[in-house]
Amino acid sequence: MKTLSYFIETHGCQMNVHDTEKISGLLMQYGMVPSSTASDADFILLNTCSVREKASHKVFSRLGELKPYKESNPELLIGVAGCVAQQEGSAIIKRAPHVDMVVGTHQYHTIPDILDELLSVRSRGEGQQNQDRSVFTDFEKTVTPSEVKTIKRKTVFRANITIMEGCNKKCAYCIVPYTRGRERNRTAGNILDDARNAVAQGYSEIQLLGQTVTNYHDPEKEDYSFTSLLEAVSGIEGIRRIRFVSPHPINFNDELVELIAAKKNICKQVHLPVQSGSNAILKKMHRLHTREWYLSLVEKFAATGRHIALSTDIITGFPGETDQDFEDTLDLVRNSQFEQMFSFKYSVRPHTEAAEWIDDVPEEIKSERLKRLQDLQKEIQVSLHEKRYLGKVMEVLVEGKSHDGQQVMGRTGTNKIVNFPSFSRPGDYVNVKIEKTSPNSLKGKEII
Repeated sequence: MKTLSYFIETHGCQMNVHDTEKISGLLMQYGMVPSSTASDADFILLNTCSVREKASHKVFSRLGELKPYKESNPELLIGVAGCVAQQEGSAIIKRAPHVDMVVGTHQYHTIPDILDELLSVRSRGEGQQNQDRSVFTDFEKTVTPSEVKTIKRKTVFRANITIMEGCNKKCAYCIVPYTRGRERNRTAGNILDDARNAVAQGYSEIQLLGQTVTNYHDPEKEDYSFTSLLEAVSGIEGIRRIRFVSPHPINFNDELVELIAAKKNICKQVHLPVQSGSNAILKKMHRLHTREWYLSLVEKFAATGRHIALSTDIITGFPGETDQDFEDTLDLVRNSQFEQMFSFKYSVRPHTEAAEWIDDVPEEIKSERLKRLQDLQKEIQVSLHEKRYLGKVMEVLVEGKSHDGQQVMGRTGTNKIVNFPSFSRPGDYVNVKIEKTSPNSLKGKEII
């Protein structure tokens, strides 16, 4: 009997990347082998993201490109998983009948069972499965996420570990609560077991994942917080670096800030999504914090006396955003001195509260504001990189070849990309003297 192969295309955040790692592990345990290309695979799965504008259009466009594959090979199985699958459901198969399965964010662990059913239907000569039986988007009713122990990790040095899924917050622009559901936390015992097992397998960097990771609590012990978990993970021998994404600023307290500053193996880089610097817009977004509270949190990190690099997310052109609201955002950015920013023009996301509002900021103004914001951030990064990195010796974790293929690239503990000539391999830690800086990366020389 032929060994079937699979190919997964992954879009979106680190959670999606890790979901793909879990699905890959499940498929390999099922007996499949990975294919290097979609054209050679027996099963193609699109693991999708719906956060960006026109995400579903891009998925349908890609499915259109895959249709000839199915026409030339009727035995090919095609699936859609992730947030667009959760969002669109049966509409995917109505628009793209060549799709065999649609699997939502709570159901990816059932993919081997779905494949069993599809292959059984095929072996009985019954043709394509009934549409209603091909869509699996129900939310799990359990209070904890499904446990997947067999994981095919993407790297040899970083182990992604899910600690919670979903979000209970109701930001007006965000589709995550709809596509990922309410918060479900894994037990601390299972998370710590995963971390220890990763170390035993040679992984030195742990990345804790969740939609609102800092709101974590152990479902078996309510007073066991994210701070408790982070401290426990940092105490595991063999872990050299710990990262976590994605947090909500409102969940940071003094205890957590002090822990990040104190523990050497907790990376000194924290993502603090602010979205806007205007109190009026923050209130309209339901962000739960004010600009004053946020700036006081930034000050707390600065007051630790350690270099903790801050990054953020900002949206321009949110409904009702005035010129003054945008100026307030620029002012907050100047005061916060972020080392990295992810910035976007507002776009309507289905099922969100803001989708019912008038999108009243013209597209050209959104674009102009985004450019001004990005120009300011570029100036800040140029200045901060020269001041904080130029001439310094930094520990770099090698990740692979640089884009030009002539050097290697890695990251500092503050998440800066560094390119330098070296024979080091992925997973190696090397000291690099920074000799040149640019807005988005650093260049240096390995110190032997």
